[in-house]
Amino acid sequence: MNLQTRRFLNEALRLDLTTFIHRSFQTVGGGRRYRHNWHVEAIAYHLEQCFFGNTKRLLITLPPRHLKSISASVAFPAWVLGHDPTKRVLCASYSDVLAGELSRDCRRVMESEWYRRVFPRTRISVEKNSETHFVTTAQGHRYATSTGGSITGMGGDIIIVDDPIKSDEALSETRRTAINE
Repeated sequence: MNLQTRRFLNEALRLDLTTFIHRSFQTVGGGRRYRHNWHVEAIAYHLEQCFFGNTKRLLITLPPRHLKSISASVAFPAWVLGHDPTKRVLCASYSDVLAGELSRDCRRVMESEWYRRVFPRTRISVEKNSETHFVTTAQGHRYATSTGGSITGMGGDIIIVDDPIKSDEALSETRRTAINE
């Protein structure tokens, strides 16, 4: 890849969340093939609107395996911290296992060579880099927990709730009410 093409790609990754989602998928997708579709552009557009403060609440509803989690819980927090390493991002999922997996994937993106090239000011601090909580050198962070877990005292500029309830519990009105509250 020549220097001009690399600069263009880096700028696209920095400015366009759709492109960033695609590259993040290549990093964490385990060799699966990325299949671009209009809905990825729609997700990226609306997440960008959240970042710019134009949208305060966003609900993404799509069937499983449509890149919701990679877009919203992996790529988006990495992109946000790339643009502003002081941001505080909280992510909650139905289980500690899922929360940890999404956090590890986000960290893998942020520690990749291409991310470091695109966002040279954003680095994960060696002082706090655990599975579910990592801090940038500018004191921003991504903190992951389960929907029943504690976020007391954490604070967040952006809060992401991804798969707050297990699919087998979704039919229980009692469980849905508890999660919503």
